[in-house]
Amino acid sequence: MSLQIFSVKSDRREQLVDVTAEVASAVTKSGVMDGICYIFTPHTTAAITINENADPDVRRDFIKGLNHLNFDAVDFAHSEGNSAAHIKSSLVGCSEFVIIEGGKLRLGTWQGIYFCEFDGPRSRQVYVTVK
Repeated sequence: MSLQIFSVKSDRREQLVDVTAEVASAVTKSGVMDGICYIFTPHTTAAITINENADPDVRRDFIKGLNHLNFDAVDFAHSEGNSAAHIKSSLVGCSEFVIIEGGKLRLGTWQGIYFCEFDGPRSRQVYVTVK
Protein backbone atom coordinates (compact mmCIF):
# COMPACT_ATOMS: atom_id res chain seq x y z
CA MET A 1 0.00 0.00 0.00
CA SER A 2 1.20 3.49 -0.85
CA LEU A 3 0.14 6.78 0.78
CA GLN A 4 1.01 10.12 -0.77
CA ILE A 5 -0.08 13.59 0.32
CA PHE A 6 -0.12 16.71 -1.81
CA SER A 7 -1.24 20.29 -1.23
CA VAL A 8 -3.92 22.20 -3.10
CA LYS A 9 -4.21 25.98 -3.01
CA SER A 10 -7.47 27.66 -3.87
CA ASP A 11 -7.68 31.32 -4.79
CA ARG A 12 -11.44 31.81 -4.40
CA ARG A 13 -14.06 31.15 -1.74
CA GLU A 14 -15.60 28.37 -3.82
CA GLN A 15 -13.64 26.58 -6.48
CA LEU A 16 -13.15 23.21 -8.15
CA VAL A 17 -9.44 22.48 -8.64
CA ASP A 18 -8.49 19.74 -11.11
CA VAL A 19 -6.18 17.33 -9.27
CA THR A 20 -6.28 14.50 -11.82
CA ALA A 21 -2.60 14.86 -12.75
CA GLU A 22 -1.47 14.79 -9.11
CA VAL A 23 -3.54 11.68 -8.39
CA ALA A 24 -2.28 9.98 -11.58
CA SER A 25 1.28 10.78 -10.50
CA ALA A 26 0.65 9.16 -7.11
CA VAL A 27 -0.58 6.02 -8.90
CA THR A 28 2.54 5.94 -11.10
CA LYS A 29 4.84 6.41 -8.09
CA SER A 30 3.08 3.58 -6.23
CA GLY A 31 3.99 1.05 -8.89
CA VAL A 32 0.56 -0.60 -8.58
CA MET A 33 -0.59 -1.93 -11.95
CA ASP A 34 -4.08 -3.15 -11.05
CA GLY A 35 -5.89 -2.08 -7.91
CA ILE A 36 -7.74 0.76 -6.25
CA CYS A 37 -6.91 4.41 -5.74
CA TYR A 38 -8.59 6.14 -2.80
CA ILE A 39 -8.61 9.95 -2.77
CA PHE A 40 -9.50 11.71 0.51
CA THR A 41 -9.38 15.23 1.90
CA PRO A 42 -9.32 15.69 5.69
CA HIS A 43 -11.17 19.02 5.71
CA THR A 44 -14.76 19.63 6.82
CA THR A 45 -15.39 22.45 4.35
CA ALA A 46 -13.89 20.78 1.28
CA ALA A 47 -14.69 17.73 -0.84
CA ILE A 48 -13.53 15.43 -3.62
CA THR A 49 -15.59 14.66 -6.72
CA ILE A 50 -15.26 13.13 -10.16
CA ASN A 51 -16.89 15.07 -12.96
CA GLU A 52 -16.47 16.30 -16.53
CA ASN A 53 -13.11 17.85 -17.28
CA ALA A 54 -13.61 18.91 -20.93
CA ASP A 55 -15.73 22.03 -20.43
CA PRO A 56 -14.72 24.51 -17.68
CA ASP A 57 -18.34 25.70 -17.55
CA VAL A 58 -19.20 22.44 -15.78
CA ARG A 59 -17.06 23.49 -12.79
CA ARG A 60 -18.77 26.87 -12.59
CA ASP A 61 -22.20 25.29 -13.00
CA PHE A 62 -21.40 22.76 -10.26
CA ILE A 63 -20.81 25.58 -7.78
CA LYS A 64 -23.78 27.57 -9.13
CA GLY A 65 -26.01 24.55 -8.64
CA LEU A 66 -24.93 24.06 -5.03
CA ASN A 67 -25.40 27.77 -4.36
CA HIS A 68 -28.91 27.56 -5.81
CA LEU A 69 -29.77 25.60 -2.67
CA ASN A 70 -29.39 29.01 -0.98
CA PHE A 71 -27.78 27.94 2.28
CA ASP A 72 -26.65 31.53 2.82
CA ALA A 73 -30.27 32.51 3.51
CA VAL A 74 -30.38 30.21 6.54
CA ASP A 75 -29.71 31.65 9.99
CA PHE A 76 -27.17 29.05 11.15
CA ALA A 77 -25.96 28.91 14.76
CA HIS A 78 -22.35 27.97 13.93
CA SER A 79 -20.31 31.03 14.89
CA GLU A 80 -17.62 30.74 12.18
CA GLY A 81 -20.09 31.69 9.46
CA ASN A 82 -19.19 28.78 7.20
CA SER A 83 -22.06 26.36 7.83
CA ALA A 84 -22.95 26.38 4.12
CA ALA A 85 -19.43 25.12 3.37
CA HIS A 86 -19.80 22.30 5.92
CA ILE A 87 -23.10 21.21 4.35
CA LYS A 88 -21.70 21.35 0.79
CA SER A 89 -18.73 19.23 1.92
CA SER A 90 -21.07 16.61 3.34
CA LEU A 91 -23.31 16.61 0.26
CA VAL A 92 -20.41 16.12 -2.17
CA GLY A 93 -18.32 13.91 0.12
CA CYS A 94 -14.69 13.93 1.20
CA SER A 95 -13.50 10.95 -0.84
CA GLU A 96 -13.65 8.97 -4.09
CA PHE A 97 -12.41 5.58 -5.34
CA VAL A 98 -10.98 5.00 -8.81
CA ILE A 99 -10.03 1.66 -10.33
CA ILE A 100 -6.42 1.26 -11.47
CA GLU A 101 -5.86 -0.83 -14.57
CA GLY A 102 -2.54 -1.22 -16.35
CA GLY A 103 -0.96 1.31 -13.97
CA LYS A 104 -3.43 4.03 -14.94
CA LEU A 105 -6.57 5.55 -13.46
CA ARG A 106 -9.62 3.99 -15.12
CA LEU A 107 -11.52 7.25 -15.61
CA GLY A 108 -14.06 7.85 -18.36
CA THR A 109 -13.09 9.87 -21.44
CA TRP A 110 -14.44 13.13 -20.03
CA GLN A 111 -13.82 12.53 -16.32
CA GLY A 112 -11.43 14.39 -14.04
CA ILE A 113 -10.84 14.36 -10.29
CA TYR A 114 -11.59 17.60 -8.49
CA PHE A 115 -10.79 19.06 -5.12
CA CYS A 116 -13.83 21.15 -4.12
CA GLU A 117 -13.11 24.24 -2.03
CA PHE A 118 -16.13 25.69 -0.24
CA ASP A 119 -14.41 27.94 2.34
CA GLY A 120 -11.37 29.43 0.67
CA PRO A 121 -9.05 30.67 -0.33
CA ARG A 122 -6.89 28.21 1.56
CA SER A 123 -4.08 25.73 1.34
CA ARG A 124 -5.39 22.18 1.82
CA GLN A 125 -4.24 18.60 1.65
CA VAL A 126 -5.30 15.62 -0.41
CA TYR A 127 -4.36 12.07 0.59
CA VAL A 128 -4.01 9.36 -2.04
CA THR A 129 -3.78 5.71 -1.08
CA VAL A 130 -3.08 3.13 -3.74
CA LYS A 131 -3.31 -0.63 -3.26
